[in-house]
Amino acid sequence: MRDEPADQELLDRLQRSAFEYLLAYANPANGLVADTSRPGSPASIAVVGFALSCYPVAVEAGWVTRADAAARTLATLRFFHGGEQGDGARATGYRGFYYHFLDMRSGERVSSCELSLIDTALLMAGVLTAGAYFDGAGAEADIRTLSDALYRRVDWGWGVNGGTVSQGWKPECGFLHYGWEGYNEAAVLYVLGMGSPTHPLPSSCFTDWTLTYQWEHLLGEDVLYSGPLFTHLFSHAWIDFRGIRDAFMREKNSDYFENTRRTVALHREYAARNPHGFKGYGRDFWGVTAGDGPAVAVRRHDGTHLRTFSYSARGVPFGPDDGTIAPWAMAATAPFGVEAALAGTRHLLRHFPEVCPEGRFCSGFNPTLRAGGDAAGARESRSDGAGGWLSNGWYGLDQGLLVMMISNHRTGLIWNLLRGNTAIRAGLARAGFTGGWLA
Repeated sequence: MRDEPADQELLDRLQRSAFEYLLAYANPANGLVADTSRPGSPASIAVVGFALSCYPVAVEAGWVTRADAAARTLATLRFFHGGEQGDGARATGYRGFYYHFLDMRSGERVSSCELSLIDTALLMAGVLTAGAYFDGAGAEADIRTLSDALYRRVDWGWGVNGGTVSQGWKPECGFLHYGWEGYNEAAVLYVLGMGSPTHPLPSSCFTDWTLTYQWEHLLGEDVLYSGPLFTHLFSHAWIDFRGIRDAFMREKNSDYFENTRRTVALHREYAARNPHGFKGYGRDFWGVTAGDGPAVAVRRHDGTHLRTFSYSARGVPFGPDDGTIAPWAMAATAPFGVEAALAGTRHLLRHFPEVCPEGRFCSGFNPTLRAGGDAAGARESRSDGAGGWLSNGWYGLDQGLLVMMISNHRTGLIWNLLRGNTAIRAGLARAGFTGGWLA
């Protein structure tokens, strides 16, 4: 479907405002970007990965100059390349991986956060995107050199613990006691790890992961199940899964892109059925996923009490679900069906305009809750005169993903860049993907 002029204008506004977060909450000296807009927020290495991927989008859109984007990118890569790698408690990273949250100024590990394999993968996806886009001389040549060095340094194989990839490691206690099981956002981690020319994941790793998948028939859709919507989006921000299949998807006569399309239909159907009677839910009001939410026991509009889940990975149809949606989520599904994405986004903005303060979507919104149930780190908001709960400020992951997905819908910029990347192609091949643009 070709967007109408009014749709183009809406996507322009949402995409540019989302990108502005990545400039407003960045430290230009080291390229780190804050996890949230709240005062004192640390940097998230995943948000940095999204920022690195969004700079090319901004250059192509004319929002920043190529020279400015290259300078920001180079400062970022130099910081990560020069950051302390070691098993000390205050280091930036270890074995090529990086701690989930870093101090915005010093770049040191924050608190006792984990050395995060998935967040390092999202960072490296951005690093590779930068290396693919900046193809000129001078500073751009330095970007390519550092991009290659950073990716080659990651010891992906070290991260395997008990047959599957661990979710993280801490110097105080070693590997965390849980790994990646069931389909989720880790597809990009496995592809990058399998494609490494220096420290690859074992060849059996991806197949072992698919053995934990759940194929379900839910609300009229045959889907590879994962409850939170974001798990069906993150890897797709970088990898074009259209028409390429691994052994699992060949058996199901589907692919991961089609699976996300079906998952969007599942989320819309769930919202239309609205089994818990939440306010607002409907075919044009959906988007249950990981994000901010109310944190205390609160009353519904009918006076009954509702359990809430604070910041958590909400999902459908099995939950948890407390009536909180992510306002950015519908627009972020544009590559998988722009009609539904735009219909939902327009409905949301028409009936609940407060979800987009300063033109930028907040992380979470719950119109079911009566004003008066305050939650730590959040504020209340009134909508349609009936009250409700609205997340305070913005989250960088939401903004970066929205920029990339609108870009992939419109031009396929990031997908096209990484289609030609040797690491991505090698990782997909080692994971057993064939067909489509890999042929």
